[in-house]
This record gives sequence, structure tokens and C-alpha cells, in this order.
Amino acid sequence: MAGRSAARRRFFLYGSAAALVFNKLFFPTFEPLTGTLLAFTTYAVGFIARPLGGVIFGHYGDRVGRRRVLVITLVLMGVATALIGVLPTYASACLRRPGAGRELAAGVFAPRTAVP
Repeated sequence: MAGRSAARRRFFLYGSAAALVFNKLFFPTFEPLTGTLLAFTTYAVGFIARPLGGVIFGHYGDRVGRRRVLVITLVLMGVATALIGVLPTYASACLRRPGAGRELAAGVFAPRTAVP
């Protein structure tokens, strides 16, 4: 009961943040409606992946032991939460320039045609 209410609270908070904040932070070049829909797409991926993770980790819980799998899932959730916390926004990810990062790729992978 307590775990279910905590999970619902987290989904409610993430959904609120996706609707109000994430479209402006992570998708500012899109129209507001499109940015909100893209933010809700990340919400939907998490909502769909949850039962799949339950099936996979339930299988391993029966094989290895539920306590070990519980610790593994808690560590994975903690690491994922920490990585979301350090995820750069659109403005700080150097995506403002259309060619950012392509100079190195073009220099490394371009065939050399003017070889003496």
C-alpha cells in the first residue's frame, strides 16, 4: 500500500513537471504544445517500461532471491535519479549552434582526396 502510493505520487510529480517545466527546459525550439507532448512522451516511456521491468526483475527475483533483486533495483533507481538530476538542459548542452560537434566528426571521418 505504501509503495503504491509513493509510486503514484512520483508519477504525479513527474507528470506535473513534464507539463509545466520540461517543455521549456528540454524542448525550447519546438512550439509549446509540441514540447509538452515530447515531455509527456518521456513520461509514457517510463509508464510503459514499468510492467516490463516488473516481469524481468520478478523472474530474477524468483531465481536469485528477492532481497538481492530489491537491492539491485533500488540502486538502479538511485543511479537513474542522480543521472536525471545532472542531465543538461537544452541551453547548456551546446545545441544552439546548428553545426556544433560536427567539425570533429567531419575531420575524422572525411576521406582525404587531396593526397600529394
